[in-house]
Amino acid sequence: MITELRLHYPIPLIKDVMSVSASGYYAWIDRPLSKRAREEMRLELEIKAAHKRTRETFGPERLQRDLAEHDVPVGICRIKRIRKKLGIRCKQKRKFKATTYSKHTLPVAENLLGQQFKVAEPNKVWVSDITYVPTDEGWLYLAGHKDLFTGEIVGYAMGERLTRNLVCQSLFRAMAAKHPAKGLIHHSDRGSQYCSYEYRQILEQFDLKTSMSGKGNCFDNAPMESFWGTLKQELVHHRHYRSRQEAIRDITEYIEIFYNRQRRQARLGFLAPAAYEQQFYAGLPAA
Repeated sequence: MITELRLHYPIPLIKDVMSVSASGYYAWIDRPLSKRAREEMRLELEIKAAHKRTRETFGPERLQRDLAEHDVPVGICRIKRIRKKLGIRCKQKRKFKATTYSKHTLPVAENLLGQQFKVAEPNKVWVSDITYVPTDEGWLYLAGHKDLFTGEIVGYAMGERLTRNLVCQSLFRAMAAKHPAKGLIHHSDRGSQYCSYEYRQILEQFDLKTSMSGKGNCFDNAPMESFWGTLKQELVHHRHYRSRQEAIRDITEYIEIFYNRQRRQARLGFLAPAAYEQQFYAGLPAA
């Protein structure tokens, strides 16, 4: 007789059940999984693990490369099918608000980039901007500098006030980390922090060329705006920060560990910024 404890197993057609013995039925349900079924279960576990490992931000193409690096070769169509089966989706984007104040009488530089964002090597063009992050203690402001070639965030600074000191700190950190040659183009919007006398003095001190977006044209600084969108889509909008210090720790870890060193970009041949820069210098002829 078939006991109630066995009813959760798949059952053959009724006419088949009636024609087989109890021992034959138990042998059928205890039959080991096929090779294909075992492989499917393994891939489901691997894809779940990779989804968590990449902070739920990788689409099928980037996920495929991450799996390959962990010795799990699998076709893109199969990844898409399993993701759909498991209900796996990337974190969704939300809108965010800009913080630029450009209604001032400070000097404004011309736009040297003209939305030409393709660069031939690292540390030739940096873009910069400021955004904000909500916390229970109030806004946390974040200034950043991004290298156009690698996409790396080369410098950043955070604080409770939106001041020129914030962008100065970010620039100093970028200069200390990368030591770029003279003539690097520094592009930003027309915010008062970037147009201030103090900031312009620092740019001159390092012999950087100043470039600024057209009035009210966010597309002139699209690469930096894109990073803010990514940061908020993948991290900030999924957190509730009780303090500024908590947000600072979280954002620092995201930039330093994940974004610069782990997050793959299709534009970079599915490499992370740090690996892409390393690949570039490794390909240069010996001096």
